[in-house]
Order: sequence, then structure tokens, then C-alpha cells
Amino acid sequence: MKQAEHLKEALRRIDGRGYPAYRDLRGAYAFPGFVLDLDHVQPDPFAPPSRVIVTVPRAVAGFPGETFRTRTRATALEDFLARGFSALSSRSRAGSRGTGGSGLISIDRPPQEVLRRTSVTIRDDGIEARFVVGLPARGRTVLGGQAEEIFFGEIPALVEGALRYRNLDAEALDRHVGTAEDAESIRGALAGKGLVAFIADGSILPRSSGADDRPLAEGRVVPFRSPDSLRVEFSTPNRGRVAGMGIPAGVALVVGGGYHGKSTLLNAVEKGVYDHIPGDGRELVVTDARAVKIRAEDGRSVAGVDISPFISNLPFGKDTSSFSTRDASGSTSQAANIMEAIEAGARVLLIDEDTSATNFMIRDGRMQRLVAKGKEPITPFVDKVGQLRRDLGVSTLLVMGGSGDYFDAADTVIMMDEYIPVDVTARAREIARAHGIGRAREGGERFGEVRARRPLPASIDPSRGGRGPRIAARGLSAILFGEHAIDLSRVEQIVDAAQARAIGDAILYARERYLDGRATLAEALARVERDLAEKGMDVLSPHRRGDYAMPRMLEVAAALNRLRTLECA
Repeated sequence: MKQAEHLKEALRRIDGRGYPAYRDLRGAYAFPGFVLDLDHVQPDPFAPPSRVIVTVPRAVAGFPGETFRTRTRATALEDFLARGFSALSSRSRAGSRGTGGSGLISIDRPPQEVLRRTSVTIRDDGIEARFVVGLPARGRTVLGGQAEEIFFGEIPALVEGALRYRNLDAEALDRHVGTAEDAESIRGALAGKGLVAFIADGSILPRSSGADDRPLAEGRVVPFRSPDSLRVEFSTPNRGRVAGMGIPAGVALVVGGGYHGKSTLLNAVEKGVYDHIPGDGRELVVTDARAVKIRAEDGRSVAGVDISPFISNLPFGKDTSSFSTRDASGSTSQAANIMEAIEAGARVLLIDEDTSATNFMIRDGRMQRLVAKGKEPITPFVDKVGQLRRDLGVSTLLVMGGSGDYFDAADTVIMMDEYIPVDVTARAREIARAHGIGRAREGGERFGEVRARRPLPASIDPSRGGRGPRIAARGLSAILFGEHAIDLSRVEQIVDAAQARAIGDAILYARERYLDGRATLAEALARVERDLAEKGMDVLSPHRRGDYAMPRMLEVAAALNRLRTLECA
């Protein structure tokens, strides 16, 4: 390892030379209190910026062991440091030091959720931060003096201000770590109380806007308040006793008039599979980590999924026990989404009627009389939702404002009234007894089989134009995988583009190591999840990337299932 003075000398030597001279700087340098590794040097001022890794020894960083003694606390600490580093680096003089991204200093910025990521990590040798720097140039000429300001002025200031405990707000750090720990402790206790989700009293569920995931702060904001009949308490490590509404396992309906908060509640619950930062409003909205949002998805491809529990006897004898299509309808896509989620390990389904196929959700008595079951391939979800719970142990939380036929299947009915929940289970049962559904139950007495598929590795090809793998995320909405785009726009529990990056590379990782044509999808995902837990996300790339965030295997499966070339045995 070289000393920092060698970097300074090199910068002065290459000042005024052509941009490729920056490549001479690659390597690690010992600075006072940290090591700086210039891991990758951009070839051009308009190319993606250079990758820099800073490691601060634990003794220098000075963080008490209590702040990272568990994986949950360590993840929250890493998240806190990444946010602080991002806030400080946002003041860098990007664009003011020359051509292209000259002067940029940037680290992967977290959203409202707390995720394990590679931008900042607690390692045995210290606190490591991975970020990018736009090496300054005028045209394509090295600006060595300005680069020296970055490496010897701005970066040491960032390290001092964002990665050393003595310079941080200790109270805010404790609150950040404690909030994540409390949420995780509740998540671990849900099953023991027979619950799939919990919403603490006082939570703020509405978001600022469809494009802003921060809590609503203007207008009338209604804090969440549990009905007495559904109120439960949890003992948390940092806040002590916390009360709020528990959503029991089984079939739970959320009903109510339009604009009274039904979908807002469901949206909060679907994001409750992740921890949230203090001040988000959903810090203690906690959901079973295996909950999956389900919706209709017209036009998606489906590869060999057994959707026969919901759809059978298609015209012209089309097989639904191994159903494939390039252009799924609303009903077939929703059926496939459910079966794929269960295959991947989902234990809770989250469904909103607004994003569902109507003919998949319900078939009323009048329609049954007009169109005989022998002519209707679809068994509606209302006749399968109870079987899912009884036969497979899969619960459902369903927003339903338009059909009372679900009252018979529901274990719990919650009515949202001006954003306040009311337990109307008893009243719904009275109505169900007094007013028959007027329809025959369809679909038999059992749910049916969930068939394990074996993805064929040859159908998962990330190469492009005969060249090597080409995988790139396009925000939250798509992954470019070789010559194809995986549409993620309706996979609603991906919250960070850094997750999408990791998902794309996790698919390739699974294909190269575990998808051999014999392993089932669930088996391969379990092995990938084990590797990520034990070895970290660096296994996904030959490079030391700082732009990954940990995905759930449920979303990895969802992405793979939407790859249009996928074939399964």
C-alpha cells in the first residue's frame, strides 16, 4: 500500500495530461485515519464516475459495539451512515470543476426503508464506504489541482463528518438503530400472536404524494388508531410496550367507502415487510416478511405455471397445469402471480380489488345462472381464499369495497371510516347469515397442487449480441437482461433501484451456480439467500460494487418469472 503523499505527487505529475493518465492512480493509499482505494478509474469525463472505497479502522471510527452487535442493528447503523454521507456529499461541486461529472462525489442514497446495502458496511477491518467520484477535467485534460482538492480536502472531510462516531448525533443514531430493532422484534413476534401484520397507534399512513414516499404533512392528517377489539401490545427492546392493531392470520377484509383509506392501509402493510427510518410514520407498521402484493398484470409472460386451481377447461383443450403464454390476460396473470408467489415461499397475499381482474375475484349468482360452470374456466378467488388458508397455511389481506360475497370467507372484517379502522366482523357475519350469497360455490373442496418448476438454464441468457453478460437496472421499473427487458413496473414491493440491480445479478448468480435444470426454483432461491446472508452481496459481482441493496427472494423470483425467454421443466 502506498502513502497518501504518493497520490499527491502523482496528481501533480499528471496535471495537464490527457484524461487516460488518471489510470496511473489506481490502487490503495494510506491516509491519516483511513485507507483510500481508487478501485476503478473512469476512461472519460463523460463515462460513469470512478469508484472509490474508503475504510476507517474500527478503533478510529470509534463506534460502540452496542451499535452493531446484531445484524439488525448493524444494518441500521450502516443505513444511518450512508444517509449522513449522502447528505454531506450532496454539497460536492459536481459540474463546477470542469467537463461532464467533474467534481461529483456521490454515494447510493437510501429511500425511506432501511435495507442492507453495499454502500456502507461494517467489516472486521473497519467501516467501509463505497462511493463514486467524477475525476475533474477540462475537455479531456486532467485537472490535477482540483483532483487534489477532492482527495485531500473533501473526501477526508466526508470521512471525518460521516464515518466517525464522535462527530455524529449520538441520540439520532441510537433512535435510528433502536427503531429498526423494535420493528424487527415485533416482526419476529407476529406469528406467536397469530398475526400477519401490526400497525401501531399513532402511525401516519398516507404519503405526501404518489411521487414522494415521505409522510403526508399538509392538510388533515389522521393518526392511526386501533379498534379495541383488535388492539394488541408488543414489548420492544427500546420503546417498551407498544400498542396498535393486529391483523390476524387467515382471511382479513378491508372494506369501506371510496377515499376512506382502504388502499392506503394496504400500501402501508405491503411496505411493512421492511423497516423504516424514524419520522417516516410507518416505523412500527410491521408485516410478515413473506407477504406478497398480488395484482392482475395484463400482457406479462408466464412460463409453465400450474394455474389449474383457478383456471381449467380452457377452450380448445389448452393445458393449465403447465400454463405458458406470451400475453397473459388479467385473470390468467393474477392466477399465475399467486401460484408463483406461493411457489417462492409467500405466506401472506395482499390484494386490492382496484388492481385485480374482476372476473378472477368474483362470479355472482346471476352470472352463474346465465353462464354455466362448464362454460366458465375461471374459479373465482372468493371460492379459493379459504382453501388457501386451510390447505396451505397462506393468509390473505384483501381490500374489497364492491362485493359482500367475501363476508362468508372472511375471518376478520375491518372497515375504514375516514382513515380510522373499525372492527365490523360481527356485523358482516350477521349480514352474511341474513342475506344468502345467491351463488353456488365452485372449484371443489381442496385448493389443489402447487407444482414446483425447474427453470432451464439455457433459457436464462444475459448475453447481448454474442458478447458477455449485460445486466442493468432501469430504476425500479425494469431490468435489462441481455437482449430482453424484465418489466418490474407492477412488482410493487421493490422500493430501491439498488434492489433491482441486485436482483438482475442474483438471477445470473443463480443460473451459474444452482439452476442446472434439476433444481427447483425454490431450492435455487434458498441457496442464493443463504449465500447472501453468509457472504454478503459481493458474491453477485466480480467488482466491489457500492450500489446494491438486499432484495427479497420473492422479488428475485418475480423478476425471473417475467423474463420472456424463461422455460421450465
